[in-house]
Amino acid sequence: ILNKGRDSAVVRISGYHTNIVLIEKNGEVLYKAGEVQADEKLLADKSLLTIKEIIEFANILDVNDVKEILDRQIAYNTAIAEEGLKNSWGANVGSVLLKYNNDLRTKAKAYAAAGSDARMSGCELPVIINSGSGNQGMTASLPVIVYAEGLKKTQEELYRALAVSNLVTIHQKSGIGRLSAYCGAISAGCGAGCGIAYLQGGDFRTIAHTLVNALAIVSGIVCDGAKASCAGKIAAAVDAGIFGYEMFLEGQQFVGGDGL
Repeated sequence: ILNKGRDSAVVRISGYHTNIVLIEKNGEVLYKAGEVQADEKLLADKSLLTIKEIIEFANILDVNDVKEILDRQIAYNTAIAEEGLKNSWGANVGSVLLKYNNDLRTKAKAYAAAGSDARMSGCELPVIINSGSGNQGMTASLPVIVYAEGLKKTQEELYRALAVSNLVTIHQKSGIGRLSAYCGAISAGCGAGCGIAYLQGGDFRTIAHTLVNALAIVSGIVCDGAKASCAGKIAAAVDAGIFGYEMFLEGQQFVGGDGL
């Protein structure tokens, strides 16, 4: 319920956080819909999402099936990241990172953080989301986009890596729910690490261990309700995703009971 001067507005959500069931302005009903049960199972069937199935899908997908949505994700999310780096938004985590280092790993963290810098501080540029979240959509995609450009990968290789990153992020969220005390950007940063591993030829075992290693490092981070500090958490999550991959390359891994 919002009031300003003589005007008032009411918006009601029910069941899940993007389901608007009522909009009123000055007492006049502009939109009304039936309420739904808060049951995640009604929203989408994610039973096929396993790491093994995700990688197999990425290997055989028809690029034309994903091109339109991934082209939008690349264009929109890159645009808001560049805005976050160009101008002053939030705590400017992205531009601070690049001030001290400009290697590929730092650039991947900085672009994801900069998109969040802008979005969390009121930038109106559109973002392609993941799991209902703009921060997660940017975090799952921008590091993979940066790595693909830096490693001179083809557009098709980028599409397949983005499929891995986005779906691994959704896979993690399927057990958490759309909203929780757990920081969803952590899932996306770890998903980005998996996309980066895939981009560099990682197979099922590589990607599975990348995810386990990354989550063991940053899975204890909780949500603060979408603020400027999200950008810092995103940078940490992307770094953990990349480091999880590097650990596996060196024959190192965390085991059951590690983490949090």
